[in-house]
Amino acid sequence: MSKSRTKTIVKCKNLSKSFSGHTILNNINLTIPEGKIIGLLGRNGAGKSTLIKIINGLVTPSSGEILIDNQSVGIHSKNIISYLPERTYLDKTMTIRQSIKFFSEFYADFDPTKAEQLVQELNLDPDSRITKMSKGMQEKLQLILVMSRNAKLYILDEPLGGIDPATRDYILDTILSNFCAGSSVLISTHLIADIERILDEVIFIDQGKIVLEDSADNLRDQHHTSIDEIFRQTFKANIK
Repeated sequence: MSKSRTKTIVKCKNLSKSFSGHTILNNINLTIPEGKIIGLLGRNGAGKSTLIKIINGLVTPSSGEILIDNQSVGIHSKNIISYLPERTYLDKTMTIRQSIKFFSEFYADFDPTKAEQLVQELNLDPDSRITKMSKGMQEKLQLILVMSRNAKLYILDEPLGGIDPATRDYILDTILSNFCAGSSVLISTHLIADIERILDEVIFIDQGKIVLEDSADNLRDQHHTSIDEIFRQTFKANIK
């Protein structure tokens, strides 16, 4: 598909956000196309989480405009976005099986069969109570629940943070093989070396501004090195 015909799933125009006089996002102009896996990369405090929360309708921008699937943030956007926050929101009194049933009843696009299959593949006991599970196991479950929706946009905030290195490749393959055709995935992470093999596009954000936005292949071709090394060079240069 030619670039001109690629549909935009998220469009931010002159988007800014301030808290108590402190600017968190500064005049963000950004488009997220359909059918791509995009890395949202930046140092701690760069504005990644605030931007994600605005896209999810959890934070209201101070100025500018954001459109999700050509509509303002609201009921429609909440119905087409599947969001994995950095901190778990699961009801820890539930078992895995009960959480799957809850998601199935709450989200019309949730596929319980897919969720049950992923639970089995990741060696989780469906009758385990969440409160008895390790942090890593809880993060696996939350990722399963998020990726089992047939959403248009998946937003994953640090999806590999509590997962052991041996499991990360499997989790990335799970993301690759389970998001719907034509959908997009926005991943915010500091584990760039782990995820860069699955990225189509890359966004670098620093001090509330987009400092770089390009395809992963273009960046590697231009700089003759990895995305992880480009990130290190970019932000090392920006340290005052």
